[in-house]
Amino acid sequence: MRFTGVSPGSGATGLTVHTCVTNPSTRPGLRLPGRVTLTAGSTDVPVGHIRLGLIGTAEPEDPDQPRRLVQFHQAAVAGGFVVPAGRRRSVAFALPLPWETPVTIFGGVPLLSLRTGLRTEVALDGLLDQGAMVPVFVHPLPAQQHVLAALDTLGFTLRQAGLQAGRLPGVAQTLPVHQRINYWVGPLYAGPVTELELIFVADPAALEVIFWMDRRLSLAGVTHQSISRFKVWHVDSSQRDWVSLVDGWLRAAINRHAEAAAHADWSAQITGSAHVSRPPDRPVAPGEGLGGTAGGAGIGGGSGDGT
Repeated sequence: MRFTGVSPGSGATGLTVHTCVTNPSTRPGLRLPGRVTLTAGSTDVPVGHIRLGLIGTAEPEDPDQPRRLVQFHQAAVAGGFVVPAGRRRSVAFALPLPWETPVTIFGGVPLLSLRTGLRTEVALDGLLDQGAMVPVFVHPLPAQQHVLAALDTLGFTLRQAGLQAGRLPGVAQTLPVHQRINYWVGPLYAGPVTELELIFVADPAALEVIFWMDRRLSLAGVTHQSISRFKVWHVDSSQRDWVSLVDGWLRAAINRHAEAAAHADWSAQITGSAHVSRPPDRPVAPGEGLGGTAGGAGIGGGSGDGT
């Protein structure tokens, strides 16, 4: 499957930029192969450089500002050259994807409205000509895949997924954005926590999992947030019991969350077992009882530590 993006001819030079991605399905840490083809009009066209960038729509750090397109990664694929009049010049590329590249596909379907695209930037005589965006479908790393599946087994229902601009404190993050995946909380975990977000931060060796938990009682005006971090190595990810592992992470994070909020009479720890041998209960919808939102998607692993 090939995906292409074609820019309209530049008004000043008549140059057309055509970007083709050989296979738009990829994973973090891999290379995205393709080709950029430049076709000149009636005059020679000096090109300063060609750069490729990954873009997506992100929530700004300021909550009062609207969502906007953000280029979170770019790399140069060609330096200066001239495209002769009426001729074309092709440049092959293999764009390395950052390990923190947001996941946009799970189970063969898009993660809600989350999208990532490849944009081509061509420098022309001091101006920048940006070609049409080419869609890129980023599938999860094996560990991410296992944890997302485990959350589904544990009764979590996907609610929202998106990008957030800004860096996380205390995390070795290289991109200017990070991904947040939110779920309706599983029935077993719905008492101590009403909202859960999971954040992925990967590198070549391991995957860091951040659980961002929130418990709100809107009528009482009470709120408490906590963050727990866990780490899993990419090696031997297929040999783990991911349901038990993710359940253990959730319990540790929720119990730590409840302990930190022990002054509140609604604090409670998880003591029961996960009922993973039967279909999950119906998710608690917003406004029903003490149910609220939950968000979190995960990644799986080995050791863990709370922060």
